Amino acid sequence: MNAFQHPIKRSLVFYLIPDFTMIAFATALEPLRSANRMLGYDAYKWRLASFDGKPVRASNGVECAVNTSLDEERRKLAGSDRPSMVVVCSGINIETYSNKSAFAWLREEYNRGVAIGGLCTGAHVLAAAGLLSGKRCAIHWENLPGFAEAFPKANVFADLFEVDQNIYTCAGGTAALDMMLKLIGDDFDENLVNRVCEQVLTDRVRSPTDRQRLPLRARLGVQNSKVLSIIELMEANLSEPLSLIEIADEVGLSRRQIERLFRSEMGRSPARYYLEIRLDRARHLLLQSSLPVVEVAVACGFVSASHFSKCYRELYSRSPQQERADRKQLIAA
Repeated sequence: MNAFQHPIKRSLVFYLIPDFTMIAFATALEPLRSANRMLGYDAYKWRLASFDGKPVRASNGVECAVNTSLDEERRKLAGSDRPSMVVVCSGINIETYSNKSAFAWLREEYNRGVAIGGLCTGAHVLAAAGLLSGKRCAIHWENLPGFAEAFPKANVFADLFEVDQNIYTCAGGTAALDMMLKLIGDDFDENLVNRVCEQVLTDRVRSPTDRQRLPLRARLGVQNSKVLSIIELMEANLSEPLSLIEIADEVGLSRRQIERLFRSEMGRSPARYYLEIRLDRARHLLLQSSLPVVEVAVACGFVSASHFSKCYRELYSRSPQQERADRKQLIAA
């Protein structure tokens, strides 16, 4: 068969950012390779790019060689080698990433009709480039609190992946596989998707809205439905904590019954558990955003920065300021 009979469906550039997540990158790339194998020709072609054309180290320490640099890619804007899709691959420490040239390149590609994708924390880069205002997007659950605070105009969800017009984002991990299988299905048909699934030993394509995290029952090892309902209420109301009376009214129990349940199932009082999950969210915001400590305190339902600092130190044996300073030193090392 000639090239006319077997047209290329997509030409992709995977743009690697230091500390990118290898599992998300691999599970995005491998379905394309398998699809080519099933089809018997290269419907998908790709190349790897970095800012300077040098190898990029993933978060697991593995260095990945690339084919091209950002400057080379920008020179291809008007050429026949321009991609049909650019996929940003990132991972940890993305909050510190700032590259005006990369942001401009992504905007240029998008404005020319090129699809733009983000794996794992890639939505952070796309938002910083100004591409997610008013758009639905997905990001890893661990990064969601900081992302939501930093980019309030983006409609971020704790979904596996989101496709909004020509923007593709996924939460990372194996969610990249689901997003790429969706793309292959849109380009071809369900039969090809099923054949690729068989090759990579997965039994189905998960829905975009499937949960990222384990259900509370599995994650906490708790079976009592009332306790699970209370924890769900707590997790949904972190910035404006509910009183125990309000929680009791919602679940149809007395305060004393809730106290007994939590002592039995969680080994602590409901107030203590509520405080711990608010402090956990605060820790994520301290590590993933540049919000002042007082704003982190407010976002997590504390009435004052001093009370927040006291509670934080009691749980983590360090102040919020020390937490952030230690993080900066680790990144700089």
